Amino acid sequence: MKFLGFVFILVAFQYAAAQTDQVNVFLGSSGDRGQMSPAASYPFSFMSIGPQTYPDLHMGYEHRAKTFLGFTHNRFEGVGCKGSGGNILIKPLVGDGVLTKATETAGPGSYEVAFTNGIHTRIAVYKNNGVEEYTFPVQGQPGFYIDLTHTLSNRFMGEEHTLTDTTISGWIESTTTCNVGVYRVYYVIHFNTKVSFKDSAQHKLLVQTNSKKLRLNVAFSSIDVQHAVSDLANAGFEQVKAQSVKGWKDLLGVVTVKGDPERTKLFYSLLYRTIQSPYVISAKDSSYRAIDGSLQRNDRNVYNGWSIWDNYRTQLPLLSVLYPQQYRDMVFSIANLYPYGKKNYATWHEPSNTVRTEHAVVILLDAYRKGYPIDLNKIADSLIAEGNRLDFGSPDKALESSYDCWALSQLLALAGRKEESERFFTKAAEYKTAWEKDFKDLDRRDIDRVGARNLYQGTIWQYRWFVPFDVKGLVSLTGGEKNYLQQLDYFFDNDLYNHANEPDIQAPLMYNVTSKPWKSQALVHKYAIDTVVQYYFNDNSRGIDPFVDRVYRNQPDGYIRTMDDDAGAMSAWFVFAGCGFFPACVGWPVYYLHVPLFKEVTLHQPGGKHFTIKVEQFSPTARYVQKATLNGKALNRNWFTHEELMHGGELVITASETPNEKWGTEKPWVPSLEQTTAY
Repeated sequence: MKFLGFVFILVAFQYAAAQTDQVNVFLGSSGDRGQMSPAASYPFSFMSIGPQTYPDLHMGYEHRAKTFLGFTHNRFEGVGCKGSGGNILIKPLVGDGVLTKATETAGPGSYEVAFTNGIHTRIAVYKNNGVEEYTFPVQGQPGFYIDLTHTLSNRFMGEEHTLTDTTISGWIESTTTCNVGVYRVYYVIHFNTKVSFKDSAQHKLLVQTNSKKLRLNVAFSSIDVQHAVSDLANAGFEQVKAQSVKGWKDLLGVVTVKGDPERTKLFYSLLYRTIQSPYVISAKDSSYRAIDGSLQRNDRNVYNGWSIWDNYRTQLPLLSVLYPQQYRDMVFSIANLYPYGKKNYATWHEPSNTVRTEHAVVILLDAYRKGYPIDLNKIADSLIAEGNRLDFGSPDKALESSYDCWALSQLLALAGRKEESERFFTKAAEYKTAWEKDFKDLDRRDIDRVGARNLYQGTIWQYRWFVPFDVKGLVSLTGGEKNYLQQLDYFFDNDLYNHANEPDIQAPLMYNVTSKPWKSQALVHKYAIDTVVQYYFNDNSRGIDPFVDRVYRNQPDGYIRTMDDDAGAMSAWFVFAGCGFFPACVGWPVYYLHVPLFKEVTLHQPGGKHFTIKVEQFSPTARYVQKATLNGKALNRNWFTHEELMHGGELVITASETPNEKWGTEKPWVPSLEQTTAY
């Protein structure tokens, strides 16, 4: 048995080694297409060190840029506005100080660049530690310019620092994404040789040295400077890179796929993006700083760095499947926001950069039903207070807040709070009035105008499908299944669907509740791998300059113009598509099935269990499920449960180029407001 265990570990390691090699960290780093960067990073770590270019994008980097302003620390990948992070700009100096890129390479955990002036930089990150190695040319006086005010959001709030002849340490405060809320990071930067500092009142430093090769070790903490100092690693580039690569191998190796080599590279590049946030801000059995600024103790890893409005639909549910051990602590951390003043957006005392936390109640319900422990009684009153503050003021918010009310009603029922549960159930059911008022009439002239009736980054057409908790009721509101199908057909046939933003990304799955689930099977493949027509979500250029290409491409401008990755939300959509299943309704432990994008997908689960999905008669054009078996027994339903998935086993799907219009229609899983059990 020991020998077999060793063989399994060796095989898993070999798969993982190949998977880290597949990752393209430059995907989504050019143009307004993804808002990602090639910064050196570590899974779920808020330390990242990457290049700051001119011109730049949200993440401080543009792949086509040649001029570098230096290197910055920490960023929230894929989010909007001016981004988040970009603290502590360090610029190596020699000669005229101009940094022009000659060559660059990067991979999970590391980044390297050579400049035309002879400076060469190597960066690696492991957990909340980083190392920067700078090699200077023989000619010229080496040095550094350090700007402690630098942020991507352009809103520096304050800092304090202390200097010795080898270190800079202190704290920095700046605003987070869209300048909503403030986060503080504590840091220490250690030079491996004595240097000379010239300080200024403008929070900027000049560093002089006679060394032609310097190493800077950097550590971050969300607690205080002493914790940063105690965590500081005295390690070089190669050692830190090796540690980081091992960490990436472990997490990327949770999924193995067999199929087209180029598609495999795209899959792992997007899985890489899916596991960059949220961030571990405090390890088990240590202190952490809560969002009200107080210092707390914890018995689990504490996470922060949320973008829940974006990724409650895809990324967080995906983490619940692939990384249950880490997800247990993420769920604990989300629930633990409530006793300390959780807001919809970042607060004024964040321990790391974060964005927003709307719909956390949906994630808590989803996690609870999947078996993750949550002390509902501890947070019930705070959940109710949040529910009482929900905004129904615009058509989109009316639907989204109703989803929260439904989830809250379900959680309160599970906690035994019957009266409050019924009150929020009634509130959730009122979505029907809002839907009939704003979404039923398809003859109004503004239904395809972005921002109409104060909608947030979407159209009436796109938002009208967002009733995931009561699709049965939605079908009835449209006039029955015949009308529902006709309207869905019109929506997709006329390119009204938009994959550049989240409001309608569940819509391709919505044929699954009908007698034609095969149409959803086709749409998943279409938006994952086919050439499509897309119009832009933040303007009204309907019919003018459409995007005509694949949405997901493994290149720097790999997304649709204006499409942010949104902290892994869009990457996770593709990963689900690749694996062959999607959440049917976040809040219920059920998944809809389709043909995976690979001939074989295996999920390696804790305890040595595996869940493998094999595709018979796999081909590039076979995207319909002809038949399926689960652990050797015929599976005639187009869905399966989280329990079945996590139990391990084998799902075999026989694919076809033509739809089997009978498969999956006998026992459809249709989310309903009234249901009290998943199946």
